[in-house]
Amino acid sequence: MIKIPEELLQKVLRKALSTGGDYADIYLEHERPLSIQLEDNRIEKTITGNDAGAGVRVIFGDKSAYAYTNDFSEETLLQVAEAVSSAVSEKSVKDAVMDLRKARPLVDFRIKHRPDDISMEKKMALVENANKTARGVSPKIKQVTVVYRDSVQNVCIATSDGYIAEDERIYTLALIHVVASEGDVLQTGYEPVGGLSGFELFEENPFDEIAMKAAKKAVAMLSARKAPGGRMPVVISADAGGTMIHEAVGHGLEADLAQQGLSVYTNKVGQQIASPIVTIIDDATLPNKRGSFRFDDEGTVSQRTVLVEKGILKGYLYDRLTAKKEGRLSSGNGRRQSYKDRPIPRMTNTFIAPGEGNPEEIISSVEKGFLVKKMGGGQVNTVTGEFVFEVSEGYLIEKGMISEPVRGATLIGNGPDVLKSIDMVGNDLGFAIGTCGKDSQGVPVSDAMPTLRIPEMVVGGEV
Repeated sequence: MIKIPEELLQKVLRKALSTGGDYADIYLEHERPLSIQLEDNRIEKTITGNDAGAGVRVIFGDKSAYAYTNDFSEETLLQVAEAVSSAVSEKSVKDAVMDLRKARPLVDFRIKHRPDDISMEKKMALVENANKTARGVSPKIKQVTVVYRDSVQNVCIATSDGYIAEDERIYTLALIHVVASEGDVLQTGYEPVGGLSGFELFEENPFDEIAMKAAKKAVAMLSARKAPGGRMPVVISADAGGTMIHEAVGHGLEADLAQQGLSVYTNKVGQQIASPIVTIIDDATLPNKRGSFRFDDEGTVSQRTVLVEKGILKGYLYDRLTAKKEGRLSSGNGRRQSYKDRPIPRMTNTFIAPGEGNPEEIISSVEKGFLVKKMGGGQVNTVTGEFVFEVSEGYLIEKGMISEPVRGATLIGNGPDVLKSIDMVGNDLGFAIGTCGKDSQGVPVSDAMPTLRIPEMVVGGEV
């Protein structure tokens, strides 16, 4: 971790506020990433290194100015602070505090096996074994891509409020993508695993088992017929993770989009936007989940935020700037990809809270419908709430039982309409992981939901 003397941090903050402004901060980051990629039965890429830098920001009125550097000299840091101070157009001056107190997190995370303590040979063996396992499932497996990544990220945020917040974030991730073919039919299987975790991730989630799961899914989908289209009851399994909630609902609850009128949920706090049995939570304090942290990238302690409670919209996800516009406190959702980026409101671990329904009973309650086992990619219009999602693994439900697999299905609908129509919520909860993109920035997240029943939904497929 790069250490900057406290006296210099204070000097930089004072310089940033020298021409006016309401708040200033300096963000320091040092990251050591590693990436291993296997294709065509051999390691194609191994990338590692160090990246470090600092960013200085000042907030004035409802605007902010931000600049960054990877030079940690006093002269350069003061030049960066002067650059942002020159952008201030509102001259209400707030002095930076003289003393900086160390902020204390509300949670901590245990890392059992730090990835930087694990040999490269062991990491490569993990990747190669996954490839071998997947290819051994069937001769129909034609292509396997395996990726392993880890990183140790140390951040320090000093604020004109008088605090220094420090966080070490250790991420470990592995994913496998399998392509199977038969005749002119191609099908894929994709499985990722990851978290704010060390190499113990693979003790809890053996990667060869994950590889086998991805390969079996790709092979099974070869014999699946094309999905029938039309309106029908849909059950979304907890195994599907919360991709739909993240995309169709979560982004619309980020305060910057809501304040700009770019969300279907703008100005709807206190209104019913979902079924009374639906509660939606964003929680960065969950143990070792991919979207967890001790402090956000503005130095605000991580927290649990109830967004929707029993169908009623309770609020949005705020960073410091959007919270200031409404006279609120940040919800701890100010996040950035790196020191090169300004913080913006982002989700962390977002999920629908489990209900009381038995997942098997939810499926058996459907006479004829569609079961979503795994979600694929999709598109969402946050202004209208309209969405289209691919289903990477789906099954017909017939007479209350899971029937044959089908391929090529899509889910088409409107976020608020789907939320309001949910009439059964399971007592299970399944997480999925990802890297969420917004404003050309990517941050690690997870999302989850229990098994849900939607009485009627448009399933795209053959008619």
